[in-house]
Amino acid sequence: MRSVRARAALGATVVVAVALIGAGLAVLLVLRANLTDQAGLQAEVVAREVAGQLALDVPVDRLDLPDEEEHPVQVTDEDGRLVAVSKDLKAITGTGTDRVTPHTSVAPTSTRTDDDSDDDGGDRHGGENRGDDDATGNIPARGEVSTDDPDFTNGTATVDGDTADYRFASVSATTGAGVTMTVHAGAPLATEQKAVGSVRGAMLIGLPVMLLIVAAVTWLTTRRALRPVEGIRAEMAAITASEDLSRRVPEPGSRDEIARLARTTNETLTALEASVDRQRRFVADASHELRSPIASLRTQLEVGAAHPDLLDVPGAVTDTVRLQALAADLLLLARLDAGERPGNTRLDMGALVHEEVSQRTGDRIPVTVSVPPPEPLEVTGSRSQLARIVGNLLDNAERHAESSVAVSVRTERGSVVVAVSDDGAGVPEPERERIFERFVRLDDARSRDEGGAGLGLAIARDVARRHEGTLTVTRSPEGGARFELRLPARPDPGR
Repeated sequence: MRSVRARAALGATVVVAVALIGAGLAVLLVLRANLTDQAGLQAEVVAREVAGQLALDVPVDRLDLPDEEEHPVQVTDEDGRLVAVSKDLKAITGTGTDRVTPHTSVAPTSTRTDDDSDDDGGDRHGGENRGDDDATGNIPARGEVSTDDPDFTNGTATVDGDTADYRFASVSATTGAGVTMTVHAGAPLATEQKAVGSVRGAMLIGLPVMLLIVAAVTWLTTRRALRPVEGIRAEMAAITASEDLSRRVPEPGSRDEIARLARTTNETLTALEASVDRQRRFVADASHELRSPIASLRTQLEVGAAHPDLLDVPGAVTDTVRLQALAADLLLLARLDAGERPGNTRLDMGALVHEEVSQRTGDRIPVTVSVPPPEPLEVTGSRSQLARIVGNLLDNAERHAESSVAVSVRTERGSVVVAVSDDGAGVPEPERERIFERFVRLDDARSRDEGGAGLGLAIARDVARRHEGTLTVTRSPEGGARFELRLPARPDPGR
């Protein structure tokens, strides 16, 4: 079952079915218990009425018994022998005895005397011992009916050939002569069975209908809720087929999870479109930048092959070096775009700047270095990449400076700041962010050999960001450009 709508409808139907079945069973059990208790109460009332007659010394053959079909009655003596029974009672179960014919050896009237009672166990029913027996609460006193809760049982009775289920109550009574008898009276359970059967039938009919309604409503509701998802899926499929990243998925007007999914999808498409466009421009610009040194080198080699005496070896070497540097820049940018993380080496930026400046022996303008007295100037990152930033900033300053280039290193509010300043023309404020874009050169009249490919500052800012730092440009006190590299300072564990 791969459909979300089908799974949702099935799950809701199963949950509702379990809930309804549990509730239905509870209702049936409670209803059955209540109706059974009512039948038991009716049986108890009938049993106590007959027991009251016995307590008033009404002879057993003259007992006023109720309608035997509604309330069958049995009366048994102390020995469990049947002494009275309802008329037309043909069979019975669930009481003290299943006999329906009184014993002929039992006297039909309560004519026993106190002396007879003493002979048959007076110690148990009369005389001085009555109080001890009454203390048990099981045998009522003479002329009284038991006040204890009756014993309830379920059974059947056959009256006039009709067999039905009954709830029986057993109540004891003691005659004035001291004879204790037990009355078993029943109340029919037909009402209970009919009510329970009606409720059960209604549930069996209503449950499937209810489940069908729940399944249908869940299906329709889920279908309506997932309709925007289908629109998003269809649009994404169309974008994949057409490769047109400028298209966007429809955003529903609701504020639910689906609307947030659509907005997030469009944001992802926007970022992907920008990334693809940036990659395309990068490839186009790289191809353009590579074409010039490759064409120049090829021309020189072809001329050298045809006229060896005209081969410009220094020019070929220069083009090769330029081509090598450009390839290295492109490779570094590709690694940065791929998400390469910097190293975790602990570096001293002051020492790094001194080392980079000392290696620049062929610069047009000497570089002045200003590093404060020994203090923690340590950062964490890749030595080669951070050295690349310093080198690119120095190359840019040398290219635009008139007479001076200065480098300083300091700490400021938890950061190590490397500043490179020159006294050149500076960077116009509207162009201060644009110069960090790839292949951007503000002075288009400058030759490629003199101006570079426009990748140095872009690489420097990308590397700075990978090190959780920033690279910005402002106006220097000398009137030129001032580039500031800020990197998080590494805490000194000795402090």
